[in-house]
Amino acid sequence: MTTNLPANQSTEDSSMTDLSTQGSPVPESMIPNELLTTNEQFDEHMDDDSVSEDLSDDELLNDEDEHGDDEVAGQAVPVVIDVKHTVIEDEAGLRIDKLASKIFTDFSRVQLQGWVSDGSLLYNGSVQKPKIRVKAGDVLHLSTTLEQHSEDQPEDIAIDVVYEDDDVLVINKPVGMVVHPGAGNQTGTLVNALLHHYPQQHHLPRAGLVHRIDKDTSGLLLIGKTKPAQLALMEQLKDKSVYRHYQCVVAGDAASLSRHRRIDAPIGRHRNQRTKMTVMTAGREAVTHLLNVTALNGNYCLLDIGLETGRTHQIRVHLSHITYPIVGDRVYGGRRQLRAGLTEAQRQAINNFPRQALHAYTLGFVHPTTGEDIEVTTPMPEDMQQLMAVLSDGYDDE
Repeated sequence: MTTNLPANQSTEDSSMTDLSTQGSPVPESMIPNELLTTNEQFDEHMDDDSVSEDLSDDELLNDEDEHGDDEVAGQAVPVVIDVKHTVIEDEAGLRIDKLASKIFTDFSRVQLQGWVSDGSLLYNGSVQKPKIRVKAGDVLHLSTTLEQHSEDQPEDIAIDVVYEDDDVLVINKPVGMVVHPGAGNQTGTLVNALLHHYPQQHHLPRAGLVHRIDKDTSGLLLIGKTKPAQLALMEQLKDKSVYRHYQCVVAGDAASLSRHRRIDAPIGRHRNQRTKMTVMTAGREAVTHLLNVTALNGNYCLLDIGLETGRTHQIRVHLSHITYPIVGDRVYGGRRQLRAGLTEAQRQAINNFPRQALHAYTLGFVHPTTGEDIEVTTPMPEDMQQLMAVLSDGYDDE
């Protein structure tokens, strides 16, 4: 982790953060990243996208990811947080815990309240109740020791930025890129790339990621560049004010697919094959909308899909469940990808397509700072365009 040290502090003592403030927030870069309660909240929201099935709010980070959410192993290192803040006139009258949550923004209010109670956060050098109201000139002193684990490392990997401002970043992820490090994928991920191109985001959980998509799914990913932006966008995903639209090529005729405009079927982890998900009564609510169905030929279609929830592999599982799997999906498609009436070229195109033909092409959200409605789109990747061209060859002539 890159730590900004005061001028009189040597790098040999980089486990200590010592900063005084007066009427201004603690710079976010001074707070270790894996230690934050907000990071724990992030991992809770992210986990069901991979292997965990007992965490809440999994729609926040689990579009279509089949990879594990195991942390990269690392040795725990004690990190001392030692920060002071002098109350200014504009802050007078606020409760200790409320003011602390405004100035020590890397920690949650609940965590800060606990530190007020246990003496880690002192008021004028003494322990006070969180509800005590402060006066100008009073001093808050946060001093605590936390355990920090090794961080993901920056790597010079090209990324395709399709939207950026001071608070938000939207990336077009290519096929084959894992979103974040985990078991078996500790390097070469989008997080590694973000840490290289945006080193100031090292203090954010997962470098600011708000959600994720599978390695072999292409398309748009939303990233917060500041902690308030990241948390606000995660809340938008939770309350469904973020919308995500996907395009996919499926084995199925237009008339049959049009009868499944809304797929409402709970999804849980397969009891015997733990890397797979399945529709099951005991699963979690999962709703997928087929927004548009376009025939490529008599037995294959392009779908425009909207997610109401975001369970692990949701689109792939739901389409397989109604017997119209995504072309190229080796996990949920199988032989059902091959339908009658294919030419040899079409059969080869389907058999040789190396991934699920799924692309996250539209992302809409409310800007966390300006309140503006933002919509970002990205074109369908070339491999899917070529697949569609082969499948539709000669169909318009019939």
